[in-house]
Amino acid sequence: MRKVFTIGDLKTRAKQRLPRMVFDYLEGGAEDERSIEENVAALNRVRFVPKRLVDVSRRSIACPILGLLAQAPFVVGPTGLNAIFWPDGDLELARAAREAGVPFALSTAANASLEQVAKIGGDLWFQLYVVRRDLAARLVERAERANFSTLILTVDVAVNGKRERDLRNGFAFPFRYSTRTIWDGLSHPAWTVNLLRHGMPKMVNLAADGSTGLEAQAALLRREMDASFDWDALARLRDNWPRRLLVKGILDPRDAARCFSLGVDGVIVSNHGGRQVDSLMAPIEALSGMRGLGLGPLLVDGGVRRGADIVKAVAAGAQAVLLGRSVLYGLAANGQAGAASAIQILKDEIDQTLALIGCPSINNLTNEHILV
Repeated sequence: MRKVFTIGDLKTRAKQRLPRMVFDYLEGGAEDERSIEENVAALNRVRFVPKRLVDVSRRSIACPILGLLAQAPFVVGPTGLNAIFWPDGDLELARAAREAGVPFALSTAANASLEQVAKIGGDLWFQLYVVRRDLAARLVERAERANFSTLILTVDVAVNGKRERDLRNGFAFPFRYSTRTIWDGLSHPAWTVNLLRHGMPKMVNLAADGSTGLEAQAALLRREMDASFDWDALARLRDNWPRRLLVKGILDPRDAARCFSLGVDGVIVSNHGGRQVDSLMAPIEALSGMRGLGLGPLLVDGGVRRGADIVKAVAAGAQAVLLGRSVLYGLAANGQAGAASAIQILKDEIDQTLALIGCPSINNLTNEHILV
């Protein structure tokens, strides 16, 4: 894409292309959105401590993520309803991740099926929302049959957060049409033509279960999860899933320690991108509190807009970063090509940052490279 140099440029393109209601769904968060602001601000407060007179003529940003080599220290993280940003959005993201040599995580709220994504290949992860336990069990079985390498259990959505942008816009699925939303769509003809051509997206992994699936889709959109899911349920999931298991949504080191005691393979330090609860601590701050405890592999998300943010997170103890909005801006701007642009921008910025702080490899980063 011409004249696109930053994730911010892709955000501008996405905002121009999407109707306001759709962009606000992408961009918005809970209540006053302080958690979103703090996620970004907390990363900005981390400062680099560069090492000088280090040979950085050859550099590498490739690293192992949960034992498998990736070409960058990040994952295209799980995000829902991606087909409202671009037709076949999940498939476009999966292709961009495969081409970039990084893992891709498919959401339960995806508009592409597990089986469709499996055909694309690459290191594929599946993110599980537990709406109903019997339905969740079937999704886990399908993920195993489709050879997904990693299961992510999201645990920070017991009830729906108060997303006030969506409430004010009347955002619902399927869309509720009003004079304002119709005008908004007509003002963004490229997006509207794509929607009319491809039809209203569906949560196809849930739709496969017939009427039960329709009920589950509605519950998932309202985020009416199984609020009774507890530590015993996590232990049973660990017993039933034979591959790598991550728990996403952890901020307390005591919760992280308990996850590892039950045999999970990693914890994703996350506040759900500020989309569920306001005034939460930033994940980078929580990560710093877990650093050095020897718990196990830690991943993190939230607030990443620059490659330097990813370098900071790795130096603070993360094995990898999960990308959300930053890559969705690219998808919304130009499909797979836009997502690939976002990934390449971040890769280039990681490489440049490593050179400028005197670290030839992402694997050589330590907390001595940052001041938190």
